[in-house]
Order: sequence, then C-alpha cells, then structure tokens
Amino acid sequence: MTSASSETRPFRAADLGTLALLAWMARNEEGNGHTPCLLACSLGDGPDGPEAASAAVARLLKDMDLPVGGEPVIGMARPSLKVSMLVLAGQIVLQMPQISRQATPPADWLKAVGELGYAYFMFTTRICPSAGPRRSVEGTELAAFAGSPETTDVAAHVYLPARGLRT
Repeated sequence: MTSASSETRPFRAADLGTLALLAWMARNEEGNGHTPCLLACSLGDGPDGPEAASAAVARLLKDMDLPVGGEPVIGMARPSLKVSMLVLAGQIVLQMPQISRQATPPADWLKAVGELGYAYFMFTTRICPSAGPRRSVEGTELAAFAGSPETTDVAAHVYLPARGLRT
C-alpha cells in the first residue's frame, strides 16, 4: 500500500522555469518623485508547468523567510536577508539561494537607485503573462500586471538595498 507524502519537496531552481526581472519607475506616495521598482516572476515554463512554478516561487520565498502579502520587509534593517541586488555598470544582478539573474534596467531607474540606495522589490507567485522568454512585458501590459492585486497580493515585498562592488 502506498500513501501520499505530506512532506514538502525541497526547492529546486529548475522548477521555477525562466525567471523574469522587470524594472520600472513608479510614482512615490508623496507624488513628488519616483521609486525604482523591480519585479521577479516566473514565466511558468518549468518542467512541471505553471502551477508547479508558482508553488516553487512560494517555497523559495518561504525558505528565504519573506512573507507573501502584507507589509514590506525593510531590507536595510535585515542584514541576514537572503536576497541581494548588485547594481554595477548599468546592470542589476539579483542573487538568491541557488539563483542569480541579471537584467538591464532603464537609465532613470539606475539614477533613482543611485540616489535612494534601494529599489522596491516584489517577487510574485503569479505567473508572468508572456509568450515566452524572448518576449518581454512592457508598457500598459507591465503596468497592468505589476499593479494588479492578483500580482501584488501574492508577492513578497522588500525595500531591497542596492549594493556595488567594493574596491
């Protein structure tokens, strides 16, 4: 007789499929400036499909002690944070356990991160609306996806400090 295991499968980076990084500028709450935002999401093209990719993101967030939904984590006050962002030579390098992802953000994003020292980072369990890894989400489609409660309510939110190489 066999029984289903209630054990959670360990995280495997391959389960995520393609991890997309989307960088954009959002108006801050005061309305007098812009906040650099960074969204990480799976394209749902992992070996077991979109639902498994979403579950893999949730497992990774739990392993990193990043709550889904709720108040943002203040990364500057949490030195043990398991996600980091390196900004160097016009590139973002996002690093998490077993994962490193690089992207080229817009110039105004880089300038704002340089001035503020952080970006507002979201990592959502919602699968990105994309036709595949070669098609990026932009403009109104990006705004609709990133600003949707269906995306933000199932995301970890972090004020993520920007780091550069130390010489």
